[in-house]
Amino acid sequence: MSIATGLVTAPIAEPQLAGLAVAAAMEKAGLTIANSVLLFLTPEFARDPKPALLAASRASNCTRIIGCSAAGIFTDQDWVLDAPAAAAMVFGGDISLAPAPQPQADDLILSLAAPNALNSAWISEPGRRFGGVSGDATGQGPFKVWCGGRTAENGRCETRLAGASGVVGVSQGIRALGGPLEITQASGYDVISLGQQPAMNVLTRELPLDLRSENGLPLHLLMAGIIHGDPATAIADGRFRLAPIISANAEDRSVTLSARLAPGEQMFWAVRQPLAAERDMRLTIDRLQQELDAPPDFGLLFPCMGRGPYFYGGVDRDLDLVKQRFPDMPLIGFYGNGEIGPLDGANQLLQYAAVLGLFARMSSHV
Repeated sequence: MSIATGLVTAPIAEPQLAGLAVAAAMEKAGLTIANSVLLFLTPEFARDPKPALLAASRASNCTRIIGCSAAGIFTDQDWVLDAPAAAAMVFGGDISLAPAPQPQADDLILSLAAPNALNSAWISEPGRRFGGVSGDATGQGPFKVWCGGRTAENGRCETRLAGASGVVGVSQGIRALGGPLEITQASGYDVISLGQQPAMNVLTRELPLDLRSENGLPLHLLMAGIIHGDPATAIADGRFRLAPIISANAEDRSVTLSARLAPGEQMFWAVRQPLAAERDMRLTIDRLQQELDAPPDFGLLFPCMGRGPYFYGGVDRDLDLVKQRFPDMPLIGFYGNGEIGPLDGANQLLQYAAVLGLFARMSSHV
């Protein structure tokens, strides 16, 4: 196996953690020189990642080191939150993380970005982009992305997985509370009416009894699903993007979202629910396994910071499901401040989702 992972954690964030994680991966892969290294570090390294990158480079005899800082990181070995850690995946043989100066429309492009470096033009550039947004528990930063063994000045990195073919899927993991309705009145971020009914009335009517409370709506669990394409099949097909609810306004019965919507668009109310997320992740894995049509040689997983162990009650069911299906597959990823993935024919910036990529060597996938 010329691809392997390493994960190291310690009480103090020292550069040697990155070197130790890479060294562990190199030993498992049977490599003395790596083609490329994917390296994720916890926020303690974000202020000055250069010493850690240098340690990783020395351990791999490689300068092609790509990655970012993140609130939490993981490999097929385990996940780490709230402690200094380094996670590495090393590539040898005929697979590498290659520059992507002019990606084609069908190319899968691993895309990493700091929050302040995100823009819709970059996400919409050619290539099927997937990856995540650097983050930390506070949302204050600093946030760092590295490419080619050094910090990316523009806060972004994109790379092609040369020598591998792959498939990418998005699990949004929500339970729809009702069917799509047309937005009949909206103003800015406020949805005023749905199907000629006050938006808040529709939401409270569809809310399950176990989520109703005298203390108000559980806004941290509620989302709006904005439909793409035919409303009749959009929810079943996963053709929607999610927008968190900012507030429910009792005065005019409107609902304020994190996204601007216009009259005529179709949307539905949804709730974030661990069982629904687990079921959707299982279906996503099923679909990707069929699409790849070959045993995957490695996987990349990018779940939202709000969908990891904190969401699942102390375990990461997304990670567990992938490991159960592919117990010997090297896997790496991080809990992000946003997820990037192809959805309904376009690259999207997602929230509360998990983006999974499965990859096989070109020679094993003809």
